[in-house]
Amino acid sequence: MTKFQIERRRLLIAGGAGALALAAGRVLPAQAAEDPFRIGALNPVTGAGGTYGPGMQKAILFAVDEINEAGGAAGRTLEVFAEDTQTTPDAAVTAVKKLIEVNKVQIVMGTWSSGITLAVMPITTEAGIPEMNTSGAPAISTEDKDDLVWRFQATNGRFGRAFAEIAEQRGFKRPATMAFNNASGVGNTEGFKDAWEAKGGEVVASVVYEPKRASYRSELQEVLAADPDVIVTGSYLPDTTIILREWYQSGHENKWIIPGWAANPKLVDALGPEVTQGVIAVESIANEKAPSYERFARMYKEATGNDASTNIYAAMTYDMAIVWALAMEAAGPGASVAEINAKIRDVANPGGKEVYSFEEGKAALKDGPIDYQGASSRLDFDEYGDVTPDFSEAVVQPDGSFKRVSVVKI
Repeated sequence: MTKFQIERRRLLIAGGAGALALAAGRVLPAQAAEDPFRIGALNPVTGAGGTYGPGMQKAILFAVDEINEAGGAAGRTLEVFAEDTQTTPDAAVTAVKKLIEVNKVQIVMGTWSSGITLAVMPITTEAGIPEMNTSGAPAISTEDKDDLVWRFQATNGRFGRAFAEIAEQRGFKRPATMAFNNASGVGNTEGFKDAWEAKGGEVVASVVYEPKRASYRSELQEVLAADPDVIVTGSYLPDTTIILREWYQSGHENKWIIPGWAANPKLVDALGPEVTQGVIAVESIANEKAPSYERFARMYKEATGNDASTNIYAAMTYDMAIVWALAMEAAGPGASVAEINAKIRDVANPGGKEVYSFEEGKAALKDGPIDYQGASSRLDFDEYGDVTPDFSEAVVQPDGSFKRVSVVKI
């Protein structure tokens, strides 16, 4: 049995439906300065995000194990309490209230999808608790008035810029857009439209469609009537599956640019390579050449049996725990949550010694500033707490596999 497997045996049942306390440290009744620092892992273990959530949760766990094995942060071990958002805002709100009111967590990590994050943010902010997410909606930046929200995923605007770069490089002239009617879906296509028009281009048709429909044929026909050479989407897997099936039945031959969380192997499994061949999938990519990614990838494989490349969001949640622990170390023993939160840019942005692990950063902080280079990206947080990762352009091959054809930097 590996050391990691031994650590997994420390999973405790805290009581109540779905109330898992995943203890990476001791469980103590009070929150004195010497007690474990309590982290809430709020991930989409089930529902539309269930492809990614279990791996995201495990990445937080093994990051916390790594931190505790290095002696903890600022003299404290870390402890993880986990809840499932079920990829629905209602369930996420119930779960985050439980984490805050019952488990007394001091930070919440790992919300996936903008609707979830936007539902949770007012609750964490009201409680004075930082929130770290993997969501894209522009409103996440503007609604964070207290600088308590940290985004490890590219914003929808940055996705839109990547879409526009790819569309230009491929010589498309008549793009159209189709967006799922929520903050993320519309944010993606609006981001593309802004970037495309800044290049002097024109979007020939734009449609926003409602969720949970059995058919999107009428919306698709409206877009196809403009004769686009490519359709850019802000979509999810279930609606994308329906739209592409109906598009294939229509006989049109335009191309598709689709975010990677919708254009993934499950889409090919549902429709087959005959339908999906040529689909262009765009996704932010990890900091693949960094030692931090190498370490993360090794632990992810051990924890899940899967390659790290199959879950970009897991690298993000791993980095959330490492960055927070480094901020704890920089703030020093006895620091408040607000004082720790104020140190995040200090340990991740340029200006200090580049480090690639918690242990390395903890040691380097004794001599001066550090710049943690994450597994998920360089992690340079802007004024809104957002980062700018690189993007992968991958194309579905005739056998249904995905082939990366370029890396896009914006």
